[in-house]
Order: sequence, then C-alpha cells, then structure tokens
Amino acid sequence: MTSSFTLKFIAACASATLATGLFSSALAAESIKVTVNGMVCAFCAQGIEKRLAKMPATQAVFVDLKKKIVAVEAKDGQTLDGPAISHEITEAGYDVVKLETIQQSVAEIKAQTKAAK
Repeated sequence: MTSSFTLKFIAACASATLATGLFSSALAAESIKVTVNGMVCAFCAQGIEKRLAKMPATQAVFVDLKKKIVAVEAKDGQTLDGPAISHEITEAGYDVVKLETIQQSVAEIKAQTKAAK
C-alpha cells in the first residue's frame, strides 16, 4: 500500500520537474533545419519562406541569410516531409547542403541564431 508521504513526494517531484522544464523536449515542436547555399538577399529569403509556408504541415518558417539556415516548424500533430522541403528549396534555385529534423520550435531556433550573432 502506498503511503500518503510517498504520494506527496511523487507529486512534488513531478511538479518540480515540470517547473524546471525537464519535460520540455518531449513537448517541443518538431522542426526541420536546412542549410542552404545560394541565398544572397531578402528577396531570396522571402521566396523560400513563401514556398514553404504554403506546405500543409507548416506552422512557421524562419530564414537566416547570414547563417544560410532555413527552419520549418510543423503544425501540432503533423509531420514535416523533409524530401518535399528539400525539393521546394531546390526548385526555387538553391542548393540544400544539410537537412536535419530537430525538436525545437522556429522561435527557439530564431532566438539561438540571434544570440549567436
């Protein structure tokens, strides 16, 4: 039989874990981060952003010209199609160097990119 103390202890640990964000990676948004060559201006970034924003699973898009990064975040409960994202970028005239799926939101990626400048 579980004691009252044990139940209180478990509840306190769970609350502390949630408060410190240890479960945040389990709840993090899925995004695809792409390294792209050939982007040289704001028009390039805008074109890629518009193409990727039209994809059905896309929640948000972030383009960083200086770091040559494009990040695409999935809508809740949806999965991004990496090959389709790569195809859209190459069809727009750019080279995809690297594509990786990460558990971060576009806002988090944007904040990290800005902090690294």
